[in-house]
Amino acid sequence: MVSSRISEQSLYMEVTELKEQLKRQGQGQKQLHVVDCRFWLDQPAKGYESYLIEHIPNAIYMDLDRDLSSSRKEHGGRHPLPEPEQLARTLTLHGISKQDTVVAYDEQGGAMASRLIWLLQWIGHEGDVYVLDGGYAAWQQAGVVSEAGTASPRAELKQPYEPNVRSELVVGVEHVRSKLGNPTVRFIDSREHVRYIGEVEPIDPKAGHIPGALNRFWRDGLNEQGYVRRNNEEKAVWHHLVDGAEEIIVYCGSGVTACPNVLSLWRSGFQNVKLYAGSWSDWCSYEESRSPVATGEASLNDPIKDSEG
Repeated sequence: MVSSRISEQSLYMEVTELKEQLKRQGQGQKQLHVVDCRFWLDQPAKGYESYLIEHIPNAIYMDLDRDLSSSRKEHGGRHPLPEPEQLARTLTLHGISKQDTVVAYDEQGGAMASRLIWLLQWIGHEGDVYVLDGGYAAWQQAGVVSEAGTASPRAELKQPYEPNVRSELVVGVEHVRSKLGNPTVRFIDSREHVRYIGEVEPIDPKAGHIPGALNRFWRDGLNEQGYVRRNNEEKAVWHHLVDGAEEIIVYCGSGVTACPNVLSLWRSGFQNVKLYAGSWSDWCSYEESRSPVATGEASLNDPIKDSEG
C-alpha cells in the first residue's frame, strides 16, 4: 500500500516554489536535485540535445531509454523498468541520496518526469519528490534564468544508494491475466482514445485494449495551459471510474504515460494503485489466446460497488 506521505503531498511543485528553493540551497534545508527528463519518442537524441542548449540551472539529465528503462526484449514492453541496482547506481553517481528532495521536469506534459517520480517511489526513496508543474515551458514563461552545457558534476555518494523495492506498486502480465473479469479490479488504459478503442495503432503490432479496461487519457489530467488540474477535479473523475475497486491497475503503451495517471490517483487519495509496467506493448506481444484483445468502448453499466452497496 502506498504510504500516507505520498497521498498527503501534492507531488507537483510550482515554478515559484522551485525558484525559492534553489535560492535557499545550502541554508540548512534538505539537498535539492533538479532532473531534466525531456525525451521525444520519435527523436531519442533530442532530449539531451535540448538539455545542452538550455536547462534549469544545475539540473542533471536522465534519459528515458538509457537511465529510466532497461533493454527491450521479446516480452516486457517497449520501456521495461530499469534494474533497481542500476537505477540506484545512476542516482549514486549523481550524488542523490535517499533523503534528498527531487524535482523532475520535461516538455511532454509531465509524462517523462512522472516516470522518474514513480521509479523513485518504487525503489523506496525517502525524500520528497515532485514533478515541476507546467514543465520547462513554465520555467521559461516565468522568465527565470537558464543555463547551457552540462551541469557541474556533484560528488558521487560515499555511501551508495540502497534500493528498497516496493513490489506492491507494480504488476506483471501474469497478475493482469489473473484479474481479468474480476469485478473488484479496475483497469485504466491511459492512452489516447483512438488507440484504446482500436481505431488506430501507430506503435504496437495490435490495436485495442485489455478486456474490461476503461479509458482515461493521461493528458486529460492537464488543463488548457498544460498545468495539472486541481485535486477536486481529479477526484471527481476517479471516483466516477474506480470507486469501490479493491485494486486499480493502470497501463498505457509502455509504462511511461500511465505514470501521470498513477500520480493523479495518489493525489486523489487512492492507495490501491498498481502500474502494469509492461503495459500494452507487453500485453500484445503474446498470442491472443493468452492475452485477449478488446476493441470499442467498455462500459460502466455494471460498476464496481463498495461494501455498502
